[in-house]
Amino acid sequence: MMTQKTYQPKAGEVPSNWYVVDAKGQTLGRLAVNIARVLRGKHRPQFTPHLNTGDHVIVINSRYIVVTGNKREGKEYDRYSGYPSGRHVRTFGVMIERDPTYPIMHAVRGMLQHNTLGADMLKRLRVYAGTEHKHEAQRPQPISFGPLGEIIVASN
Repeated sequence: MMTQKTYQPKAGEVPSNWYVVDAKGQTLGRLAVNIARVLRGKHRPQFTPHLNTGDHVIVINSRYIVVTGNKREGKEYDRYSGYPSGRHVRTFGVMIERDPTYPIMHAVRGMLQHNTLGADMLKRLRVYAGTEHKHEAQRPQPISFGPLGEIIVASN
């Protein structure tokens, strides 16, 4: 009897690509899900749960991200310093004014694994408020996401 062996990629075998995503007019949660999928590497046939097989993602125009309903005033980000009365609560509208990159980073961080592998994947995410980024040397490909989350690479 002959058994087939499943291919397991090694740590350095899977090359990582660079993609740039325009967040202008996109919904925060739907965009974060698709970015997390690309960072994790689930779009690849070589996906391995215990390896970082994902790609680098650059997000531009994070200042113009959209939320639905009344989340602009109702969605709250809170943190606690550990001291009495040290709880700080800010709404989405305030956070997008203070740091336009924070809502996307926070949403994607929550969708990745909460261990060192997830932290390593999060290092491959770069978020910028405007249209300029400093990664032209990596020649990132512009991508968008279809209605079912499929990656659509724009041809140059």
